[in-house]
Amino acid sequence: MSGVQKKIIALPRLNRLRPTMESTALKLMEEAGELAQAIGKFRGLNGEECQESEEAVVEKIVAELLDVAQTAVSMMFVLEEHYGVDIERALQRHFDKLVAKGYLAPGGWEEVEEKTVEGDDGFRHQARSN
Repeated sequence: MSGVQKKIIALPRLNRLRPTMESTALKLMEEAGELAQAIGKFRGLNGEECQESEEAVVEKIVAELLDVAQTAVSMMFVLEEHYGVDIERALQRHFDKLVAKGYLAPGGWEEVEEKTVEGDDGFRHQARSN
């Protein structure tokens, strides 16, 4: 293996909302702003000394990051369902772009095969094989 690491998360399609491309883009910007604000506060970029513990601030940063990720996944569902976008194909083009820019070694993302399996606990899990 080339040492390329992947972080795989599975986030749900939010089934109690009717997002549009525009509303989701605005929500994504809002969440990204909240993430930037949490990081800025942690680093004292607002001119104030951070009064919270590092652990509490990092927990806030992680929560905001996951809000960004959830909103990005929601945008993927909108693009698939309303505009016929093939996210898997787009993901392949994204990996190719990362390789072309020199950010990722060629084939680095393909070396570990992954699939979702039903666990004994009734939950779905990612299984990996080399």
